[in-house]
Amino acid sequence: MHVTYVVITILAALANGYAAVLNFVGAESVTVVADKVQVSRRWMIPFGILLASGALGLLIGFAVPVLGTAAAIGLVLYFIGALSAHLRVRDRGIGGAVSFLVLAGAALIVGLGYHNQW
Repeated sequence: MHVTYVVITILAALANGYAAVLNFVGAESVTVVADKVQVSRRWMIPFGILLASGALGLLIGFAVPVLGTAAAIGLVLYFIGALSAHLRVRDRGIGGAVSFLVLAGAALIVGLGYHNQW
């Protein structure tokens, strides 16, 4: 269980950290999606901050498990919101949001399981 917990948590942290950087630099891939789901581009920096905080929280969770759990919960909620934004405008391009939601959910589940917080 330890290897699974470490690998999934690091993978989730890296993916969310990368997504945060894309938001910070205003990458075209991010702005196209924001326009498609009718979210103002002004929200890209705050969204990037949330993603970066979640990624950092997952990594800090190795030392402070409750913080890792809180970060994983926050990321799950973030991606539920992202998925709802896609569904609101009937966008069929939900693969990214679903993938990140599954990854955040997996990080939450293995973290809870590893730290016996069920």
